[in-house]
Amino acid sequence: MKYQIKETKDLTESEIEHILKLWDISAWNNMKSIYFRSFFKDSEFHFLLDASDNILAVMRVNFDFILRIRDTEYTFAEAVGLVAAHRKQGYGADLVRSFKENVSLRNIETIGFCHAELRPFYEKCNVEILHDKAKMIKESIGSEWVNAEDDDILIFHMSMEKKELLNQLSSQNNAYLMTKE
Repeated sequence: MKYQIKETKDLTESEIEHILKLWDISAWNNMKSIYFRSFFKDSEFHFLLDASDNILAVMRVNFDFILRIRDTEYTFAEAVGLVAAHRKQGYGADLVRSFKENVSLRNIETIGFCHAELRPFYEKCNVEILHDKAKMIKESIGSEWVNAEDDDILIFHMSMEKKELLNQLSSQNNAYLMTKE
């Protein structure tokens, strides 16, 4: 098995098709590669591949992720879309471990999110979890701010200062997901 990173522009047509198939999001099932490359332009893709370069697991890193906390904007890399081609084979865990090592070496402050039922998986991968802190992040839906759907914030690599900032989130101290106009 090998670990590989590709920028969106470097993905092949078949890799894009395979990623979309693995993600299995109905709204994206018929996404064309040109739109995929545009939609995910601020991303890179991390893969675990077999000896024949078949994708065993994939994760996307979104570099366009900004949280406003106490009137200050903080940019993080956001790890999303982790999926393995075959469940219960250890491919997802292997990818997470390689990914965590990579963002640490590159010093990229990277977070992710999960629902409570996925805590055991990330604990097994030695990912630090800020329990029930993702709910303190508000997202703009139409004209109102609503709580994020995830439960936890995952810390793949983070300065102590920013980790503490995220750990202090509460119902009285929310973070706001900022989107580009």
